[in-house]
Amino acid sequence: MSFEITHIRLSGMYEGHEYITHYKWRSDSGDVGSSDKSTMVDWIDVKKGMAYVGSGAQRARVGVVRPAQGLPYLRTYADGQWTNNLLSLPRF
Repeated sequence: MSFEITHIRLSGMYEGHEYITHYKWRSDSGDVGSSDKSTMVDWIDVKKGMAYVGSGAQRARVGVVRPAQGLPYLRTYADGQWTNNLLSLPRF
C-alpha cells in the first residue's frame, strides 16, 4: 500500500522540512487520515512503506533524511536529488 501526502503541518513559524510535524494523506484504497512525523518516518524507513507527493509526471517519492544532528524527517526525492515538494503542499 502507498500513500499520497496531500497536506502538511509545520511547527510554529519555521519553514524547513525538519519542522513538519504532521502529514495528511490519502491511501491507494481511498482512505484518508493524518499521521505525525515519527509514525510516517517509521512506516517508510522500518516498514518499507511508500509515500509520494503529486501525480503523473509530477509524482515524487518521499524518503527519510537522517541528519548528522537531530531527528530523521521526510523529504521528496526525484531525479536523483532531494526536492522541496512537501513544502509546496497546503497546510492543515
